[in-house]
Amino acid sequence: MATEQKDLEVSQLENVAVDEKNVGIDLKTGHLPGKNAEEAARILEAAGGGIEYTLADNKRILRKIDLFVCVPMCLTYLLQQLDKSSLSYAAVFDLQTDTHLVGTQYAWLTSVVYCAQLVCQPLSSYALIAFPVKYWVAFNMAGWAIVTACTSAAKNFTGLVICRLLLGMFEATILPSFIFITQMWWTRREQSYRTIAVQVANSGAVFIGPLLSYGVGHINKGILPYQAIFLFLGCLCLAAVPYVLWSLPNSPTDARFLKTDNDRLIAIERLRENNTGIKSNKWQWSHVKEVFMDPKSYMWAGMYFCTACPSGGIGAFGGLITKGFGFDTFTTILMQMPTGAIGILTLLIGIFFTNRFKTRWLVILCIVLPPIAGAVALTQVGRNEPSTLIACYYIIWLYGGIQPLLYTWANSNAGGTTKRVVTFAFMFAFQCTGNIVGPQVYLTMEAPYYHTGLYVDIGCWSVLCLLIISMRFYLAHLNRKQEAKRVAMGLPADLKDMSIMSHEEADAYKQELTAMLAQKGMTEAQLFENAFDDLTDKQNPMFMYIL
Repeated sequence: MATEQKDLEVSQLENVAVDEKNVGIDLKTGHLPGKNAEEAARILEAAGGGIEYTLADNKRILRKIDLFVCVPMCLTYLLQQLDKSSLSYAAVFDLQTDTHLVGTQYAWLTSVVYCAQLVCQPLSSYALIAFPVKYWVAFNMAGWAIVTACTSAAKNFTGLVICRLLLGMFEATILPSFIFITQMWWTRREQSYRTIAVQVANSGAVFIGPLLSYGVGHINKGILPYQAIFLFLGCLCLAAVPYVLWSLPNSPTDARFLKTDNDRLIAIERLRENNTGIKSNKWQWSHVKEVFMDPKSYMWAGMYFCTACPSGGIGAFGGLITKGFGFDTFTTILMQMPTGAIGILTLLIGIFFTNRFKTRWLVILCIVLPPIAGAVALTQVGRNEPSTLIACYYIIWLYGGIQPLLYTWANSNAGGTTKRVVTFAFMFAFQCTGNIVGPQVYLTMEAPYYHTGLYVDIGCWSVLCLLIISMRFYLAHLNRKQEAKRVAMGLPADLKDMSIMSHEEADAYKQELTAMLAQKGMTEAQLFENAFDDLTDKQNPMFMYIL
């Protein structure tokens, strides 16, 4: 009788999907057929369905994960950014003159990297599911390091464009891989800090790169300065490959540094509240279909394009813009160093407020506004005021905090292995498109002012503001629908998202939740029993969207 009453209540709810196809689980039993379960789910099942652990255990395992997963990720991303930026550093040392570049050829050397990434993205997405992650990362890392070193032998546009094309092919997988790895190892609150840590390493490259280029650029015997830069940075990256291969694991289910079965179980169990799963080796076409039927996929894509277009343009032409203020070559290269510090500071402040107030959209929106002001000012200030111009230029560089925080927001709002991978691939395709377009709107005939490029950047950031606000309201709407699904299943309506709480907050809330569920004859394990069943965010009623 109670079951019939529940079915009647479910049928009366409007706009709530209650069948197994739409919800992903059986509302009567709460279970998903075992054939879709991840390896993590089978390991927990063998251990009795779950494991109890203390706050101290959680922190101990987290320290291990940070040491063996986050540190090699940061190093890899720093070196990748150095190699990618080597063209910008070489340009300050007269690369264009020495290699006889004309017209838009220099701009295309940046754009072609992202053309290659765009084409290779489908392969990368499939590889993340089909192959062990660490071997895929190490292979591509060695590939782009060798290509960067070989770029030193290029003496014309043809040689350079071939090398940059190969560089883009090997680098295409790194950002998607790291987003995927982050989702496998950390809770959604922890993910934001680790994503920012990796992006701080990226900004660190912006600080370290000009300093290294300043030293290497003094080499003028046997090879030209631009050749020395490519050769040095490529060899530096190649030397780090063995360490990354040794340290980085494939997943929590087989990590070598989790030396006991108990540690492995804790590493898996602590991710249950994410409701996103860890990794499944099964490609699910239903997840792919959901990506392209989901309105927020297109909203994320628009945000990524509007972020990447200014980033691609300023990243490629930043040194030339600064040189146009009247500085000499070596002063220009050193003037790029503060941009890295600005990026790091923006990220640290942004992530502090993100987790302090448990909101993403407002923090990102506030960071978008200063670059708009800086770009507008740069188009208006005269060339006889270099100090004011460089101040405006540095204000623009606050944009460095937008993209990393957008990563943490977008990728916390997708569930299911295939859907997570395809969602990011779709967004990354638009990011690549933005990076292709960005350098092209910086017209050589407008040097050193580049007004068209700056106006396009202003427009992109303005549209980004509108998309951020729209996404905030759409995610709130989805959370209301998720709550209705949970009520239909007889679950509490006012559940809180533990995955974005601090460890202490989550530990306290678990005690409160246990008492609440006891009144309904349920346990916490029952509440999250489908967390590793490879459900998408829409299929899993327990999934909560982060605003």
